[in-house]
Parts: sequence; structure tokens; C-alpha cells
Amino acid sequence: MNFLEARRVVSSFAGGPPLPLQFALSGTGEPFELYLQAAAAVRGRAAEVRFLPFNTLAQALRREPDPALTEVFLLLPWDFAPETDWRSGVPDVVDAEQVRVRATETAGLLARRGSARLLYLPAAVPPVLPDPARNEAQALWLQSLAVELGARTLPPEAFALGGYLASGCPVGGSWIGRVADAAVEAALTPRLEPKKVLVTDLDNVVWGGVLAEDGLGGIACEPAGRGARHFVYQSFLRRLQREGTLLAAVSRNDPEVALAAFRSGRLLLQEPDFVAILASYHAKSAQIRELAERLNLAPDAFVFVDDNPVELAEVALALPAVQCVAFPQRDDDLARFLGTLAGLFPHGTITAEDRARTAMYRRRLAGLVPSELQGADLTRFLEGLRMTLTIHDRTRGDRARVVQLIDKTNQFNLNGRRYTDEEIGKILDAGGRLFGVTLNDRTGSHGEILACLIGADGVVEALVMSCRVFQRRVEYAFLAWLGAQSNPPRALAWVGTARNAPLRQFLSEVAGPLNGDGVVPLDAAGVAARYAADLGLFAVSPA
Repeated sequence: MNFLEARRVVSSFAGGPPLPLQFALSGTGEPFELYLQAAAAVRGRAAEVRFLPFNTLAQALRREPDPALTEVFLLLPWDFAPETDWRSGVPDVVDAEQVRVRATETAGLLARRGSARLLYLPAAVPPVLPDPARNEAQALWLQSLAVELGARTLPPEAFALGGYLASGCPVGGSWIGRVADAAVEAALTPRLEPKKVLVTDLDNVVWGGVLAEDGLGGIACEPAGRGARHFVYQSFLRRLQREGTLLAAVSRNDPEVALAAFRSGRLLLQEPDFVAILASYHAKSAQIRELAERLNLAPDAFVFVDDNPVELAEVALALPAVQCVAFPQRDDDLARFLGTLAGLFPHGTITAEDRARTAMYRRRLAGLVPSELQGADLTRFLEGLRMTLTIHDRTRGDRARVVQLIDKTNQFNLNGRRYTDEEIGKILDAGGRLFGVTLNDRTGSHGEILACLIGADGVVEALVMSCRVFQRRVEYAFLAWLGAQSNPPRALAWVGTARNAPLRQFLSEVAGPLNGDGVVPLDAAGVAARYAADLGLFAVSPA
């Protein structure tokens, strides 16, 4: 916005809620007044601008702020290190250590003005140190102080040395409008409170792989290879925990399986680093809601990290105030991901209370068990995934992937029985059937994720599904499809194991209460009718 545009905006502004603004800088502030008023008017606010007397910013920092004013500080290198002020000339000798001491003291004064908004202009500085490299390093260090305080960094070309020497205004004429706009935007943007709790998934997040399927020896968490991304994430969580952030884990897993990983000594993180580790097959939003109630914190204090978009959607729908962040699928995206988290959990001075916070809250949450409350209705989200089930009849031909699924899957497994290819071949030769199911959605292919072996007598001998697709209603849709076929199964050969709680929950829902192990009758027509809506979430095509 140039001068004429700013004047036109201000003259035509009909008025609005006042914006009492203290615009503070080490220099002449008056050239900004019209532009600040125009930037506020564009946003429907009437700016009431005050400036500090010339060169009094340092004194102002030692006074209590006026609670009726919104403070915006335009900081320059010489606000931290007066020796670098061009208007003072180049000093004969500079004690670099004293520069750091005074700069750190100024940063402390700014940190105590918690409601102030900060802008930093990384202006060129005179060569106050004899070594150019040290001079540049000092300038970068001064900028880092401002960044640590949460200052927005302005483009260095906004600084005009000629104008500063001539009039005391450090910002060039063509940049004054843009800097004023940034100042008003900062004044009107609510300061975000740091988050307090990070809730993380475990499988394919804290470690690579699925613990219940791959076993403790099969997960990856080392600082090289496929575990590197997870190792770095763990190290970041450990640092957050040391700084006072509360960590919690919510995982679709069996409690003893999840805890064994943290007690194994393989991970950087240990069980005492978490206020709670909640492993169950219930809705993750219900676990976070229970944590919030027990910790006496609002949901907006929580951040939830998961690699599964369905889990993220479920939490976002049930608890909109929780910040949901997707764990990266590629190493190249890790830096951006950690930067996002770091911005949500900024920490200044770390106190002894911060370091002891996890232990204190662990005592408060002792005995917490997973909540069984329902989560969010994901129907609309799942419809938007545009999912396709391709059902392969593997009775003849290649069945290697299906056999692998049956032998590898633990959690969603009908009975835990392992089959060799030869054993499956005999069942098929006797009149049995074998199905494999591939899932595709708008994000791509998930591969073959479900296998079903039916004996010649109509009893389902094996039913397994990859845990990667939990929450998508695949199992309900497949059983509805199977129940609608001309020769549906009549029963399922159920055996409870230490790991197959998800299948137990599913079977209890579709076939009624279970009375121990054995053959569970299946009302195929009833299942087909009851779960027709789930089948409707998918486009189904036979291979």
C-alpha cells in the first residue's frame, strides 16, 4: 500500500472498534502512523497509535506495560547490542562477551512482556568486530534471540541505512506500508498458548512396523535405515518431555504388548516418560477425552500424532479442539513435521517443576484404564475416501500373499491358526474356497489386506485382516458381501488368543455373544442386511 492508497483508505473509513496500539521501535515512528491506521481500517478497526519518544525503547522495556494497549515492537540488532547502531559510529573496541550478556538481558526483558507482539528486522550491522566472520556470526546470533522470542522476521531489504542516518526511520519508504501491515496483523492475531500434552500413536510412528504382527525383534527404531525417522521422533519427544511437555500414548494394541516395547531397553523412550500408555481397541478420541478430564485440561491443550488418516479424522471429528498432526510417510518430510510440533510446544526457561511434571501427573493417572466410549461417526469421511474393494477368488492360481497374511496376522485373526500352503491346498481340493481382498482409495493402493478361507462344509476356517485398515469398516463390508453370495458360510471357527481382541469384538457384534471357543453360527442373510450400509461405502469389484 502506497501513501495515496493509505490516505484514501483512512479518509473513506467509516469507523470500527478501536485498536489501541503502542508501536515501539528505536527510531522515528511517525512515518508509520498513516499506514498503521490504513492497515487497521482494511481490517475494520480504528487504530489509536502511540509511539515511544525517539531512542527510548530500552527504557520502555523496564517499565510495566499499559494493559490497555496492544504492544508491537519492531526490533533491530542494536536493540539487543547497542554497539551495532549505525548512528553511534563504529566503536574502537567491542567486548563480544559483554555484547552477549547485554543482549541476553534484553531478551529476558522482552520475554517477560508475554502479551507483546514482536517483529525483527535483520538490518545490516557495521563491522564492530575485527573478523568479518565473527561479525556475521554475531548478527545471526542476535537474530536467533529474536526468533526464540517468537518474533516474525522481516525481509532484510526493508532496512534503509540512508533513511535511518538521515531521519532516524530504519525502514525504507517503499516498505513502510508493508511493515505497518505486518504490525497490525501481529496485533490482531491472538497469541497461541503453548500446547501441554502430546498424544502419540505407536505402530509406524514411535517405531517402524506393527508390534503385534512383527514382534519386538521386527520393529525398527535404530538411528539408521528404516528406523531412522522413528528414532529421530523419539529423541524429539524425549526432549519435549524433559522440557515439561506431557507425553501420552494411545495405540490399537494389547496393553502388555505395548508396554513390553518400552520395557525392552530398545527404545530411547521409556515407560516413565509417559503420563499414560493406553493400549486398547476402542476409539482414540475416547481415550484423549478421558485423559483431558483426568488431567483437568481442555482439549485445546492436546496435540495428537498418528500415521493413519482415518484415526486422525476420528479424533478431529470427535474433538475439534485437538490439534491433529500426521506423522510423515517419508524421511524428507520429517524436518517440516518436527518444525510444526516445535512450534506447538515452545519452551523458554526450563524449571525444576517442568522437569518433574511427568512424574507428578503419572501419579495422578495411576490406574487409568482405556475408555470404552464410542468415537466419532466416520461415515462421511469414509465416503470421501472413495474406497474400492477388489475381491479375488484365490481358490485357483497364485495364493502366496493370502497365505502370508494368514500366517503373519495376529490381531484381526479368527483363531490364530497357521497354515502351510500344502494344508490350504488340501482344503481347497476338498471343495473349500479362498478369498483375498485388495483395498484402494483416493490416496492409492493398500494392497491385499484381507484373507478368508472357507471349508467345504461352509465353516470359515481362517479370517484375517491387516491392522493398517482398522476403522475403515472393511471387515463389515466383506462379510456383508460374503453373506449375500449364493453359497454363504454358515459358521466361523473361533478360538480366542492373547492377541486377537479386535476379532473378538467384531465377532461378538456380528454373531452375538461368544460362549468360549468353538464353531460360531453365522446368520449370513441377517449379516448381509445389517451391514449393507457398510458395503455401500465401497465400490466392489470381483477380480
